[in-house]
Formats: sequence, C-alpha cells, structure tokens
Amino acid sequence: MSTFDDRENAFENKYAHDAEMQFKAEARRNKLLGLWAAELLGKTGTDAEDYAKEVVKSDFEEAGEEDVYRKVSGDLGAKADETTIRAQMAALMIEAKRQLMANE
Repeated sequence: MSTFDDRENAFENKYAHDAEMQFKAEARRNKLLGLWAAELLGKTGTDAEDYAKEVVKSDFEEAGEEDVYRKVSGDLGAKADETTIRAQMAALMIEAKRQLMANE
C-alpha cells in the first residue's frame, strides 16, 4: 500500500472516529439535559431516567439540536427560559465530552 493510501485510510478512520464521538457526546448531553429538566419538573428516580430517555429520543426527529430544545422547552414551560435552556445545553455538551474523554 502506498503512503497516499495510508494517509487516506488514516483520514477516513479519523473522520469516522470523530463522527462517532460527536454522536456519543450529543446523546450524553441530551441525557444530562433530560436529567436536569426532570429535576426542574420534580421527577426523580425511574421517572427522571425515563424522561431523560425521551429527551434522547427526541433528537432523532430532525438534524441538529432544535428538536431537543423544543422538547425540553415545551415540557418546562415557564420553569426555564430559552437563554437558560440553551446555556445548559452548551454547558452539558462540554461535560458530556469531558465524560467521554475520561472513559477512553
């Protein structure tokens, strides 16, 4: 195999790995967001875990994170405004990536 082929394979592998890690980070962020929102909604234990799963599933409705935002925003109503929810999403993405890096 030539050096060019080796580099091409390395780039393809890196791209696949990066895409997988981004997917895992988004899923973990969504779970953490669901647990945060569940707490605001007064859910605990299994109810909180089930709600977090609903939030994770909501991400499969369309590309991007707007479907997740709409789910959480709609459920929270006046308990959290857009700025608070979006800030929490950003903070939890950092936390999700940190957790994934710690597990590798």
